[in-house]
Amino acid sequence: MPYARPSLSDLRNQVAQDIAAGLPGSDALLRFSSLNITGTAQANLANLHYGYLDWISLQSVPFTSSGEFLEGWAALKNVYRMPAVQATGGQITFTGVAGTDIPLGTLINRGDGVGYTSTADAVVAISGTAVVPAIANADPTGLTGAFGNCPVNTVMTLGQAINGIQSNGVVATAFTSGADVEQDSSLMSRMLLAYQTTPQGGATTDYIEWALEVNGVTRAWCNGSGFGAGTVVVYVMLDSVESAFNGFPQGVNGVSSSELRPATVATGDQLNVANYIFAVQPVTALVYLCSPVAAAQNFTISGIATASAATKAAIASAIAGVFLQYGTAMGGVIDMSYIESAIAAISGTAGFVITIPSGNIATTIGYLPTLGIVSYI
Repeated sequence: MPYARPSLSDLRNQVAQDIAAGLPGSDALLRFSSLNITGTAQANLANLHYGYLDWISLQSVPFTSSGEFLEGWAALKNVYRMPAVQATGGQITFTGVAGTDIPLGTLINRGDGVGYTSTADAVVAISGTAVVPAIANADPTGLTGAFGNCPVNTVMTLGQAINGIQSNGVVATAFTSGADVEQDSSLMSRMLLAYQTTPQGGATTDYIEWALEVNGVTRAWCNGSGFGAGTVVVYVMLDSVESAFNGFPQGVNGVSSSELRPATVATGDQLNVANYIFAVQPVTALVYLCSPVAAAQNFTISGIATASAATKAAIASAIAGVFLQYGTAMGGVIDMSYIESAIAAISGTAGFVITIPSGNIATTIGYLPTLGIVSYI
């Protein structure tokens, strides 16, 4: 049975009783007596000791550890905290006089002050445009990287004026794959998965683990022989890094750039994961990295048409949370009872009835259920 830790009040009462028992005739409970003050201080110290012992007990096993102790337990299974990663793969278009050079290492700024650096020389073509490949500048603290992700048409500005080049440009190819340093919750999930599953040289769980080892990947699924004999299809989601796109990877589905067999080479987030898996996968497997296809599910709810905007927003968030927890790219069914329970837990939803969909939500392989439009009648 669990140890019953005494409260601070219990400790104070116990110390006062011990003083009274050890010094007959004294009153250790008088408000300003030196014995009362000494006893209170002693109880406070004892309470701190109990707290420290509680913390030690949490760090003594993998599934309750945190911080450096979590990293230590994870390292026993070759699982390590993923560092922050800079956003890459982006290209910025500038206009100017044909033949003008934008040199390697040119500093470029986004409207909110985030900095980028060009990774190659770019010369303005006869058309009057130059395409500049760039990378987001690293965070000096090493903690963040997702801030560098940005979509096409984001406005950029040269950090220093260049004769013959218009200072303002736009992103022509999105910056992707930037990720913050891994949080304890994510590291804990990967560590427990490593303890629970034994590497088998290419089992389904191995591909899932390898995908989750790439910074930014939060969910992964593996479909063996998904594109025919000898192929492996891995679906991934990046719920935090690509939150602007509902977590769906930004890039083209395909194989690693190191793959020599004829196949479409992935780009963007998919290429980042594919290249990582290529180094550890069985040599005979042709591995495709894919983004699931969003399968938007519309809802019609009756009985609470007059609910406030805040309540309706909470309902949408609750449904999305169920999809996040139970949705899978491997096909299956999401029970409507999960969604009904999530909505019923929200204040002000008494009497609601979900009329559409009329039953449990079924999905097929390669498709991931997402929240569509919620209508109220």
